Amino acid sequence: MSAPEQTTSPPTPTVTKAVPATKDTGPADGRLTIRPASGRARRGPRVPRGVRRAAGPVGLVLAWYLASATGLLPTSVLASPVDVVRQAAELTRNGELPDAIAASGRRAATGFLIGAAVALALSLTAGLFRLGEDVIDSSMGMFRAIPWVGLVPLFIVWFGIDETPKIALVALGVTYPLYFNIYGGIRSADSQLIEAARMLGLGRLGLIRYVILPSALPGALVGLRYALSTAWLALVFAEQVNASEGIGYLMSNAQQYFRTDVIVLCLAVYALLGLACDFVVRVLSRRLLAWRASFDGDGA
Repeated sequence: MSAPEQTTSPPTPTVTKAVPATKDTGPADGRLTIRPASGRARRGPRVPRGVRRAAGPVGLVLAWYLASATGLLPTSVLASPVDVVRQAAELTRNGELPDAIAASGRRAATGFLIGAAVALALSLTAGLFRLGEDVIDSSMGMFRAIPWVGLVPLFIVWFGIDETPKIALVALGVTYPLYFNIYGGIRSADSQLIEAARMLGLGRLGLIRYVILPSALPGALVGLRYALSTAWLALVFAEQVNASEGIGYLMSNAQQYFRTDVIVLCLAVYALLGLACDFVVRVLSRRLLAWRASFDGDGA
């Protein structure tokens, strides 16, 4: 007589109660950050971002000072930071440096406004109309391949050696980054948003105003940052061409007498002006794009 067959019941599944995840809404301006887990929280005091941002330039200047003080970097090659600061105080006292900054600022502002107006008109025409894209975009792509600095001799032939070629060079340098970023922003507008806006009854002008232009705003602000930095870069080259005033004029005179302290001072002024413009655009971007969630890096 055979033993009864034993049956085994299937294993009972283990039910684990789900723990609801906490939702981090992030800062009020829509920026997203990565925060470490509670078990991996960072220890020690938190260094302010301003201190961290200044650490690189301060360390560079300190290394420069030490190299000059120990004789590793002769003054005939590069003046020490003390000499540069002393020369800055002297040129500020006699009024040369403020006058030079004012003259360069006028050139940069005029060239930037002209280039921005041209870039805005071209990008809107090419971005909103297919005919405009066919006519403008291919030409802009072709001209972008030409180094704009190499056009200085041609500008001198066309406009002479007064202020016009300098302003034209700045305007040309500004036009390209603004055009391509605004044009790209218009063409990258979300097609689903466009379709939804049409279903809600928005006409062409309403679609451009409430959907397409807000979608192009992030790209336009990126282009604005590049355009401002390019404006100062173009001005460095432009003011080497027979300038009678401006930061480039001071630099050209210093080059003739091997005054590295004045040359470094002029370069530092260019850098500080560009940094100030970049800071203004950053603040403007945070205010205008507060509605747009963006990644802001690690929360540390």
